[in-house]
Parts: sequence; structure tokens; C-alpha cells
Amino acid sequence: MTTAKDIISYMESLRNEEQREVLMRFFKTAEGEYGYGDEFLGLKVPQTREVVKLVTKDFPLGEVPELLMCRWHEARLCGLLILVEKFKRLASKRLEKDDEAIRKRDEIVKMYLQYAEQANNWDLVDLSAPGILGHWLMLPTYLGDKRQILDEMAQNACLWRQRMSIVCTWMTSKMGDPSWCLRYAEIHLHHPHDLMHKAVGWMLREMGKRVSMDLLRDFLRQHAHEMPRTALRYAIEKMSDEERCYWMKK
Repeated sequence: MTTAKDIISYMESLRNEEQREVLMRFFKTAEGEYGYGDEFLGLKVPQTREVVKLVTKDFPLGEVPELLMCRWHEARLCGLLILVEKFKRLASKRLEKDDEAIRKRDEIVKMYLQYAEQANNWDLVDLSAPGILGHWLMLPTYLGDKRQILDEMAQNACLWRQRMSIVCTWMTSKMGDPSWCLRYAEIHLHHPHDLMHKAVGWMLREMGKRVSMDLLRDFLRQHAHEMPRTALRYAIEKMSDEERCYWMKK
């Protein structure tokens, strides 16, 4: 499979009607729900990952946009995972400061930002933002001010761009930098959507686990009283029963 059309045709051949119906309910595709209009083939994520394994090394970057613009959810996921894998290959320790690798990583990031609204469900965001945006935040770049770029994502009217700006911090926390998580958790603290409440709480929990529980507790001391309950519950999920009760009473 050397083209986007090859991949889409192959994925269509794996179509599973029963699984398709399950996915359409799970990802809230009915009218009025956040995933309205999304279309599925009925493939499971491991099936899509197998396709990615087959094509990533030599698959032309220029073919990825056709996958990202495809009507099928699984094809868009395939395109996003190809970008993740290509970025990972260019971000090895040996290539971190390599000029050509920096430019190629930036090209992937620009493509991701250009087609960000095609990642139009939470799984597409969550499986791509940390490995592309989050990793990029921790590496050299020629694209300019990283904070400005991520701030623009956070302030965009698109829910999925907003979710990218917080979920990408899973990677920055994993790599030892809590500042990105703390910044965007605070920016999105009063977001009206439940999907963002879950994302903020999840990223705070990961930051506490991977960097510092004391930093998480400091954040909670400042904001627990005003956090949406869902965000707070996610943030304190791994704490003891006693400590969870303490923070919920705040």
C-alpha cells in the first residue's frame, strides 16, 4: 500500500457492520451529540495500527492529507497515527538537534495543525496530540513561539483544537515538564464541555503521577473549590480514599 487510496480501499474491505453500529453509539454520532456526522467502518484500533505498521516507514507524507480528509473515522485515525510514527522516528536522541530532522518534524506539526479539525472526536485527539504536539514542545523547532502556537489552539473555537492543547501535555509531563499541563489546565478550568473537564482532570492526574504530587496538590489548593466536579474527580482518582474525600469537600 503506497497511496492513501490503497489504504482506504483496504480498510473498506475490512468493514464490520455490527462493530460499526457499536462505535457510532459509543462515539456519540447522533444528531445533537458531539460526534454528529462521523462515519465508521467498524474497525477496532488494533486493526488500524496494523495498517500503520505496514506503511509508515516509506509512506509519502504528501499522501497523508487524503487520509485525514477521508469520510471514514478509521482512515483519519490511520493518517494521524502515521504522522505520530513518522514524528517518533525523527525525534530519536540522535536526531533531536539534527537540522534536517527538525525541519521534517516541523513539517509534520504544520500538517497536523492545518488538518486539526479533521481529528473530530476525542480518540483521534488523544491518540495523536501527545505524540505530535506534546513531543514537539520538548524539542528544538524553527516554527517560532511554541506557547503562542499552543495558546492559539487553546483559544480556538473548535473543541477538538482546544482538547489538543491540554491532552498534548501528557507527553510534556511524561518527559518531566509540568509547566504546560499547569498552564492549560488553568486556561481550560471553566470550559463548559464535559469532554474538556475530563481532559483537564486526566492531565492533572498524569502530571501528579509523573512529575510531582505536591504540584498537583498546590494546584488543587488554588482551584479545587472552583473546578468542575468531573475534572476534580479525574484529577484525584489515584489518591487515597481519605485524600479524595478531603478534596471533594472543597
